[in-house]
Amino acid sequence: MSEERNSKAPKGFGSGGPMGSLGKPVEKAKNFKGTLLRLLGYLKPQRTRFITVFVFAILSTVFSILGPKIMGRAVTKIAEEVGAKMTALKLQQPLPTLDFTYIGELVLVLLGLYLFSAACSYLQQYIMAGVAQKTVYNMRQEVDEKLARLPLKFFDANAHGEILSRVTNDFDNISTTLQQSLTQLVTSVVTIIGVVVMMLSISPLLTFIVALTLPLYVVVTTSIANRSQKYFATQQKALGELNGHVEEMYTGHKVVKAFGREDKAIDIFNSINNDLYAAGFKAQFISGIIMPLMRFVGNLGAVIISVVGALFAIRGIITIGDILAFIQYSGQFTMPIVQTANIVNVIQSTVASAERVFELLDEGQETPDRADAKVIAFPKGEVRFENVDFSYNEEQPLITAMNIDVKQGQTIAIVGPTGAGKTTLVNLLMRFYEINAGNITIDGVDIRDIKRGALRSMFGMVLQDTWLFNGTIMDNIAYGREGATDEEVMCAARAAHAHHFIKTLPEGYNTIINEEASNISQGQKQLLTIARAILADPAILILDEATSSVDSRTEVYIQKAMKDLMQGRTSFVIAHRLSTIREAELILVMNKGSVVEMGSHSELLAQNGFYADLYNNQFIGAQLYDEVV
Repeated sequence: MSEERNSKAPKGFGSGGPMGSLGKPVEKAKNFKGTLLRLLGYLKPQRTRFITVFVFAILSTVFSILGPKIMGRAVTKIAEEVGAKMTALKLQQPLPTLDFTYIGELVLVLLGLYLFSAACSYLQQYIMAGVAQKTVYNMRQEVDEKLARLPLKFFDANAHGEILSRVTNDFDNISTTLQQSLTQLVTSVVTIIGVVVMMLSISPLLTFIVALTLPLYVVVTTSIANRSQKYFATQQKALGELNGHVEEMYTGHKVVKAFGREDKAIDIFNSINNDLYAAGFKAQFISGIIMPLMRFVGNLGAVIISVVGALFAIRGIITIGDILAFIQYSGQFTMPIVQTANIVNVIQSTVASAERVFELLDEGQETPDRADAKVIAFPKGEVRFENVDFSYNEEQPLITAMNIDVKQGQTIAIVGPTGAGKTTLVNLLMRFYEINAGNITIDGVDIRDIKRGALRSMFGMVLQDTWLFNGTIMDNIAYGREGATDEEVMCAARAAHAHHFIKTLPEGYNTIINEEASNISQGQKQLLTIARAILADPAILILDEATSSVDSRTEVYIQKAMKDLMQGRTSFVIAHRLSTIREAELILVMNKGSVVEMGSHSELLAQNGFYADLYNNQFIGAQLYDEVV
């Protein structure tokens, strides 16, 4: 039922953010601070566990940082003992014994520090996994509840792929960042601070030498990032084109084969694939240079530190153990800086993802039911439109001053050209859209005074665009009424003339309909949706050319089943083939959102107006077709 309002989903979709690699383009939030604070607000219910995670992260990092210093003491002690032995040998004095007790104590302390650091790291990851998953679980649940409350106009105005991207890719991005990047950021910052403190405690001059290498790191990373970023952007564009082409060729493979365009499709694929290969190779190669160059800069700094440290050690300014410890600290100093830069990019992307999710949560939802909303226990199906005005856009009125009076059991056909407002009329009746003015009543009760769920349960729908979910045939038909028994489902299938073809399937009613319902024909799908409507036993029927996808013989059976189903029920039939609605008690002829004519088939033909033109054009078109054939 998307005749007037149709939006095409994109062929490929994604989060659009970086993957944490240096040089990739970063999607940024419009309101970074506000979105970040709102995202952190979801962590408040778990703030105790969240704070515990950060305490464990700090403890793990601090105890890990202390390791090289203690190891340096052990090395210094061994060096002193070896030096004493060498001196004793030269002076031909008794050889002193190594102080294994002191060295053993240092080794035990060092082992204890690393074990404690590992335990803290494990607990940090374990608790943070729970915090992240619970936070995202609550957010995802909130989004799901929001989607259920959003009006139909939201889904008409937004591509399905875009909505799916927000509830899948963006949530994955948020989950990964909460679980890994936040604690890694804390660990990196604490490591930088701790390493700087430890290096200063060993030698301020050597620390200054390490600091001099930082500009080299900045120059290396920024220059390469700027060069690789354009190739990553080209790579993402080519990847999107490739995904779109593959999806298009897969979904339309029958058409491609029917017209013999396989070679053309393969040529296009190869062209896009070559572009993707070229851009991907350049992007990965250039960004891959970063780490070797950073290692080169780090090794250059280590060489300078070793030479200066050796000179200091000869003069007795510094011990050999402190030199070894300092070299380890200098190696630990640069990596957290790079990680912090990457994490900042990841957090920017994550906040952008969160902003997209919050935009969804902030969408205007359906008008809530009134406190005194009613439920019509036994609806008769009398429908009245009184001076109804409606427009999708305030500047372009679609329906103006519409008046319709439908009695119980009448069949109302709605006809008119594409865009006339036929489907809109049904959308208003089911309160998918709110009217701008006037009243719509069912059995004398304004639909705004009826609970929305109860209102929609009065309707049964059979649409030209069939919808079946991945499950058994039994489950798909039973979707029409909660709690329906297997026997009731089979009775509905018999009434829709679907029972025979179902029994010919290998598993009968237990046959699984696959994800795209491609294992049954279009006509069979339509029969199942008709059976579902029969099972629902509604007071009001909405039929959108329900027999358009079945063959002529099956159509006869369906028309008979529909006639039995429509007996005593109010039925709204959106008709495209005017020959199918001759028996309708009332035909509404719509054009440009207004009911221009109203009456029975014979009355409207006698008026020789808009309906007569539509009918004659179809009749003449059918005659010409028969003559040509």
